[in-house]
Amino acid sequence: MRSKDRISYFYDGDVGSVYFGPNHPMKPHRLCMTHHLVLSYELHKKMEIYRPHKAYPVELAQFHSADYVEFLHRITPDTLHLFSHELARYNLGEDCPVFENLFEFCQIYAGGTIDAARRLNNQLCDIAINWAGGLHHAKKCEASGFCYINDLVLGILELLKYHARVLYIDIDVHHGDGVEEAFYFTDRVMTVSFHKYGDKFFPGTGDVKEIGEREGKFYAINVPLKDGIDDTSFTRLFKTIIAKVVETYSPGVIVLQCGADSLAGDRLGCFNLSIDGHAECVKFVKKFNLPLLVTGGGGYTKENVARCWTFETGVLLDTELPNGMAAPFCFYLVCKISDTVDFFLDLAKKVSRSQMLTTIYILASVAIYVVYLCELHLGSINSNFDKWRGDDRNN
Repeated sequence: MRSKDRISYFYDGDVGSVYFGPNHPMKPHRLCMTHHLVLSYELHKKMEIYRPHKAYPVELAQFHSADYVEFLHRITPDTLHLFSHELARYNLGEDCPVFENLFEFCQIYAGGTIDAARRLNNQLCDIAINWAGGLHHAKKCEASGFCYINDLVLGILELLKYHARVLYIDIDVHHGDGVEEAFYFTDRVMTVSFHKYGDKFFPGTGDVKEIGEREGKFYAINVPLKDGIDDTSFTRLFKTIIAKVVETYSPGVIVLQCGADSLAGDRLGCFNLSIDGHAECVKFVKKFNLPLLVTGGGGYTKENVARCWTFETGVLLDTELPNGMAAPFCFYLVCKISDTVDFFLDLAKKVSRSQMLTTIYILASVAIYVVYLCELHLGSINSNFDKWRGDDRNN
């Protein structure tokens, strides 16, 4: 047993500032919301916080084809009309749109997972967290399912430099097809995916019969599930299967993809997991005391995503999050600001410049009022805390 886990946490604020476009379910701002909660609950004081490097094109090409990486580097919303053939070839479009700073976005989240793997390799930490990562659908030569660069594959390739066997576990509601495909023919990586299967649910793969091929035969495990699975059923399956896998496969390191679209009420998901049930899987994997790389993934009801990943950060830190702190109120305001920003970004596509200026004025007024509410609420909390501290001293 390790006396105390050393946790490395990777975050770059720029990763949450990109915008996939009107009505797109992927909202990277959920990462800013998660980080806000982590700070509000002072979890950052128990971890080493790092800003990841932006992965170089040559690093991305360790898995992806060089021509695909070069295309992502070159394409912008202004040059879309010049690359109609390439857009179809690399599967960019409605699900995987081209937006401002697309390549930088990929560099940041991929760089976080690569850096996390390197710290684990060098035994500088026991657990590494990159909530921006976990984009498990991207293929060698194409984007898929909101994913452009497969940071998980890049992280696993890095881990394979130091570890003979890597176990990859995926609890996203969607099948981890990109990771499974990348290691389908090798026994050095075992992939285990718990996901919805059937009814033409994306990506349509992940049947229990998909078990790997050649040297990789029996090293891909798929657990296809139906709508509405709850905490009890999911965690019972998860613990039984993962315990046997770890015992039999004896991995040197574990990569855990914590897609939060498996939570109840997700915009795209169909499972019925609570945050406690989802986090129970994280807690169970942590108990093996193996080097652990934890990433995010899907999750499209962003308030729930932020709550879930913050709670799971606490689980990894062995920290129970208290109630009654300032965080929930401020988080509520952040959520509302986030929704407002999304609304105005959508609106900007539809209205004239003069209408937009009027809208911006209104938004600025709202923002000033929100800041005032934050200051008022936090000031009240600090005042009460000072009063309590003073009473305690007098006693």
